[in-house]
Amino acid sequence: MRRKDRERDREFGLAVIDSCEYGTMAIQGEEPYCLPLSLVRVGEELYFHCALEGKKLDLLRANPAVWVSFVGENVAATDDFTTYFRSAMVRGTATEVTDPEEKLAALRALCQKLTPAHISAFDSEVARSFAVTGVWRIHIDEITAKEKKRPMK
Repeated sequence: MRRKDRERDREFGLAVIDSCEYGTMAIQGEEPYCLPLSLVRVGEELYFHCALEGKKLDLLRANPAVWVSFVGENVAATDDFTTYFRSAMVRGTATEVTDPEEKLAALRALCQKLTPAHISAFDSEVARSFAVTGVWRIHIDEITAKEKKRPMK
């Protein structure tokens, strides 16, 4: 990392991930491919849900190496040409979740993070859509984090 003064530790990076509603995953293909995803972290794993087929999955099956970026805060300065931010980058390996218990736990974690007000309907919704919903796990192989703080006045 070039700006060592902005580098933050692993725990800071994990906190950024946990605070974000989405991250942007970059996948290698014949050309760069990236897309925003709703993600949840459980331990050293990130989970996302998806359809059972599509370009993203074709690319992940061919090459499971990914990068995921998270921006937890980005505020433009009002008195300077800069922004203040908190961010994290994850290098990881994506794997399709095939174990039904892990898949169910990941979907529950996603819903608890993103739609907690509707968690009471989780069981009926999962019963309806479980068979047609894919879940993938990204193991966190490496994490880096940065922050540019507002100056103290």
